[in-house]
Parts: sequence; structure tokens; C-alpha cells
Amino acid sequence: MCDSATVTVRLTQFAHGGGCACKIPPGELEDVVSGLIGGSAPRGPGELLVGLDDGDDAAVVRIAAGTAVVATADFFTPVVDDAYDWGRIAAANALSDVYAMGGTPVVAVNLLGWPREKLPMELAGEVLRGGLDVAREAGCHVAGGHSVDDPEPKYGMAVTGVADPARLMRNDAGRPGMPLTLTKPLGIGVLNSRHKSTGEVFPQAVAAMTRLNREASEMALASGVVCATDVTGFGLLGHLHKLARASGVTARIDAAKVPYLDGAREALKDGFVSGGTRRNLDWVRPHLDSGGVAEDELLLLADAQTSGGLLVAGEIPGHPVIGELLPARPGVTVTVR
Repeated sequence: MCDSATVTVRLTQFAHGGGCACKIPPGELEDVVSGLIGGSAPRGPGELLVGLDDGDDAAVVRIAAGTAVVATADFFTPVVDDAYDWGRIAAANALSDVYAMGGTPVVAVNLLGWPREKLPMELAGEVLRGGLDVAREAGCHVAGGHSVDDPEPKYGMAVTGVADPARLMRNDAGRPGMPLTLTKPLGIGVLNSRHKSTGEVFPQAVAAMTRLNREASEMALASGVVCATDVTGFGLLGHLHKLARASGVTARIDAAKVPYLDGAREALKDGFVSGGTRRNLDWVRPHLDSGGVAEDELLLLADAQTSGGLLVAGEIPGHPVIGELLPARPGVTVTVR
């Protein structure tokens, strides 16, 4: 049960934005990172299997014949007002990158920024407790971390996992004919924007964001899936664009088959669209064939998710198939119908 401080302090009001909607715009980020790709990369132990080249979900290094290390880090400003729930969401989001690669989380360290003169440290304890509980659910150790005095509260985790290098799920392994499956409904971003603006609480969004992608990852591996990504700050369209571009294919989405959380369309209609969502759509638009699909529908497909589901090139029982991968079309990575 949350203490009185958790209830009375609206954490989202201490940050300029919230959750993965605060990511640096994808186009700007790629411009910065492009200068780090290629050339003579630093050499370390093992073999780097997944690095910067295609913007995959985590780095992967083979350290033995049947073992690879999966490493990632993720943190963000408050996406909900409840400190404990924010900790749970941030931890589930960080762990998701390991699951998206087909890995198993082993150990995590906390990353905490806290405005210690503005917010009580008891709230920081609630955030950390939420992260610990989700890591415990995942069977992942939590061992320390790093904290700084920060003008805005920020929390997340650096996570290390293991995977079978012969059974990785990568964003560059898609091939024409593969179906596309989505394991969580969209709409988290617009509901979080409404929450930040009005204080309304959406339990369905919190439940989606705190649900681990572990089961979906395990089911995908059991089905022989080799291509996947998770859907977070760049939205479904943004992450699908990256997957299709890396795989040298075009992705087709059937908009009518994409599931949404209750209240998402109403939040969009009422104008609760983050700047991150609009930037996502602007980034993908030059590579998008939308076939006359309404702008509002495209905004929902570009909605900046926090701790979203997996987007899998394959079928997973119990989850909707929302499209398929097709042969490459010049200049087009994503079509929506």
C-alpha cells in the first residue's frame, strides 16, 4: 500500500515530459550516433554480435560457444505520479530490451537522478522498491547502482543478461512472408499524457506497462522466431521502420487489427498527444505509404509507448497478427492500410 507522500506528490509535475516520450528524437539521435559506426571499434573480450549498426534493443557479445552476454540501459522521467508504480514501470521497461533480444536478465543496477531539495528521499525509496519488486518477479538480481542530485527525477536500470547466440532475436533478421505480431496494445502514450495533464489514473495503462515481456519472449523463442524488437519511445511505426530498414524489407500494417487500450482513442480525440509522438510520425513519414489512412490513426500508430510490448516477426499464440513483412519497395519501409 502506498504511503501518504506517494499519494500527495504528483511526480509527473516535476519533469518537462514523461517516460519514453522524452527520448531524443530518433532522427537527431541517429545523426549523432552515425559518427560512431564503422571505423576501428575498440576491441574487447569475446565477439560483438550486435552493436550500434542497426539500432537494436541491446548489445550482445558472444563470450563462449553457447553463451552471449546481453547488455542494455534505460531510464526516464516519471510517467505516472505514484512513485512505486513508476519504479515498477521503469524496471519492466529496462528488462524488456533483454527479452526483445531473446535473452534472460541476470543482474541489474539502479540508475537514479533525484532533486533531493524538492522531493523527499522517502519517495526515492518507493521508486527503488518498485524496481526491486519487478526485478524479483523477473528472477533478476539487483546489486547497487548509481545516483546523482538531478533537477528532474529520473529512474531506470542497466541490465545484463545471457542468451544463446544461435537463438537471438534481432531487428535485422526479418524476411518477406513473415507475419507481424504485437504482444501489448498501443495507447500507453496518450493515456500517460492525459494522466500528466489531468491527474486521472488509468489502471489499464499501469497494468500494461508493468507486465514483463518475459512470457512473450519465451513463446517467440519456442516458435523459432529470429526477428523482434520492443515498442517503446519511437512508437510502433518508428520501431517497425527501424526493423524493416535493418532487414531490407517493407512492412505492411493492417490498422484495423492493431489493438488499443481502453480510453486511448478518447485521449487522442481530446488532444493528449505528446511532442515525441508527433516527432515519431514526422521521422517515419518520408518512408511511409499510408494509403489515405487518417492522420489521427497514424498518430496512434506512432504513439510513444513506455514499456510496450514486443513486435515479433512470427506468430505467438494468443496475440494478434497485425501485418506482415513484404519484399522491399524503393524508399518505402512501412505501409499502412
